Amino acid sequence: MADRSSPILSKGRWLLARLARQLWVRAALFALLGVATALAGLVAERYVPLQPPSEIGADAVGQILDILASSMLTVTTFSVGVALSAYGASTNNVTPRATRLLVEDPTTQNALSTFVGTFLFSLVGIVTLSTGAYGERGRGVLFVVTIGVIVLIVGTMLRWIDHLTRVGRVGETSERVEQAAMAATRARVRGPSLGGRALLDPAQDVPAAARAVGSGSIGYVQHIDMQRLGEWADAHGADVFVTALPGAFLHPGRALAHVAGGGGDADEAIRDAFSVGDERSYDQDPRFGLAVMAEIASRALSPAVNDSGTAIDVIGRLVRVLACWAERPREPEVRFERVFVPPLQAADLFDDAFMPIGRDGAGHIEVQLRLHKGLLSLMQLGDGDFRAAAMDQVRLALKRADRALPLDEDKEQLRRVLRPYGLAA
Repeated sequence: MADRSSPILSKGRWLLARLARQLWVRAALFALLGVATALAGLVAERYVPLQPPSEIGADAVGQILDILASSMLTVTTFSVGVALSAYGASTNNVTPRATRLLVEDPTTQNALSTFVGTFLFSLVGIVTLSTGAYGERGRGVLFVVTIGVIVLIVGTMLRWIDHLTRVGRVGETSERVEQAAMAATRARVRGPSLGGRALLDPAQDVPAAARAVGSGSIGYVQHIDMQRLGEWADAHGADVFVTALPGAFLHPGRALAHVAGGGGDADEAIRDAFSVGDERSYDQDPRFGLAVMAEIASRALSPAVNDSGTAIDVIGRLVRVLACWAERPREPEVRFERVFVPPLQAADLFDDAFMPIGRDGAGHIEVQLRLHKGLLSLMQLGDGDFRAAAMDQVRLALKRADRALPLDEDKEQLRRVLRPYGLAA
């Protein structure tokens, strides 16, 4: 199965993947599983041949279920409060754009869902026991399942306690943003034009006769269903020139794409392939992940926080993500011959990643040294455009540092790093 950042992920599968990352969905599934497990003992009367020990009575199982129900209700309430506190801390201390990744964290979702499912399992088991619906074999099965649930709860709580020591912290949140940005970047490395043909210069390469397809809505492009666009273009003998990449802000005056050829249903077909929302999504938008990491560094460099270490840590993460982008193939595979998509520009990626840090960290020599060393390392990678984008950021950051650094000794120290590369006077 394609991952959620895949450039070929269909709209339906992308929406399903987004739904699966919602907490309530996983909690509901675990809750249904808990109810079904508690009722399984009723079926066991006919299909389980073994006779359980007579000591396993309704009271023995019921007491265990009473303990589970009361404790799981308390643990669930406490865990939800801890999770909400972590989300609030991430919003206030890191960036609101990263909180969504914490909400989608599978460890937190599994823990909360397991606690809710166990509570409902216990509750249904208690109710069913009180009605006398379980026979001896049914109570035996319920007892065995209850022991298994206790083992599951112990393992989940140990993982949850370990996770609580990290959730919501700046470093942990930065790592999650890096992972999301890296996943989107790797997907775009495999398909720089989302599996279509490269549209290098939309102003020149889009035919004059091509008809613009407006967005009809206001928001951000979150996903493009390239499979749907490719199938429609092949079926109608049309060429589709995408002009709004994931992350682009749409308004009624901006075109999603231009279409050369095709029938009268082109507008509806093209719009159906684009998913538009109020917020940007990490999935097909590497620039969003880079911008969020830069925002984390900028907030750390604000006078209220004054945390240069976090900014230095983020610079290292940005270097890793952009080094991955530098490895993109010169001739990527084209899967959709009649769909043309502008590839990401290296200069835009570097602006998103390093320009805010160069601005807000201009007066911090330790940040400037790490920033320049990171950019110099990227200058050794990629093609000419990639290296030129890194060099432009070096020069821009140096100009800002010259204005902001108070000591000539700091400026000289920075120039000593740049002189071997011929970038300092």
